[in-house]
Amino acid sequence: MGQLYEHITIEAPIDVWTPLLYLIKERKEENKNTVSLLVAPLSARQIDPIQPGQFNMLYVFGKGEIPVSVSSIAVDHPQMIHTIQDVGRISGGVCALKPGDQLGIRGPFGNPWPIRAAEGKDVILVAGGLGLAPLRPVVEHIVEHPDVFRQVNILYGTRSPDYMMFHQNIIAWQADPDINFLLTVDHSFKTWRGHVGVVTHLIEQAKFDPVNTVAMVCGPEIMMRFAFAALEHAGMNASDIYFSMERNMKCAIGHCGHCQFGPAFVCKDGPVFQYSLMQEYLRIREL
Repeated sequence: MGQLYEHITIEAPIDVWTPLLYLIKERKEENKNTVSLLVAPLSARQIDPIQPGQFNMLYVFGKGEIPVSVSSIAVDHPQMIHTIQDVGRISGGVCALKPGDQLGIRGPFGNPWPIRAAEGKDVILVAGGLGLAPLRPVVEHIVEHPDVFRQVNILYGTRSPDYMMFHQNIIAWQADPDINFLLTVDHSFKTWRGHVGVVTHLIEQAKFDPVNTVAMVCGPEIMMRFAFAALEHAGMNASDIYFSMERNMKCAIGHCGHCQFGPAFVCKDGPVFQYSLMQEYLRIREL
């Protein structure tokens, strides 16, 4: 008796709750407590292409998962880079992974940076500390499309020279004639010859037309609040200022409610927000 049915393998559809297996291909130490991991899918199943500003949930087996924005997508798709700071049990578990190890990834989630809205305009990127990581894919896009944007400003502030990230990128951005790259540190050594002070002070040295500029800001929330004030003082409209935050995200789809911020959920309605829509909530203490 012949075979009645041909054997067919049907893969179940990917759902938002199911992490897919990814392989750590490369690990790079950015500073004393921050690493970048280059990951690639272990099978044909992979998450959808991610956009600058969006994030994935990285799952460490036996520990849990954390939200991490992609820090580079300028590698061969579907590979991507995440940059993680060791600040706790789960993030420490991610940072401890080595080439050859596996982790689970689900995503991508959230809103991307408004790159299309910035075309034909001046651009200001204001990054504090680890906040440079979610903004690096924006710079990668700008470098690949230099004729699409007008004056580009990258303002980067970090705790000290020891905490700088992406050293090779910084060297390239400083040498790029189309980029006004400004760097500052909160405190430094006697041998430091650069700026010392908060990153928001660099806005005065940025080259931009305030009525024809898009600003993207990422860093500690207190830093972002001062950046918003400085950008508005310089003449920018609140609707042209965007920021990213990653506070208290747990489920990534607005189900658990941990990341509620005013009327919004950071994971679902962010992490990139238009400042004009959220400024009244940013003024509320302890919100």
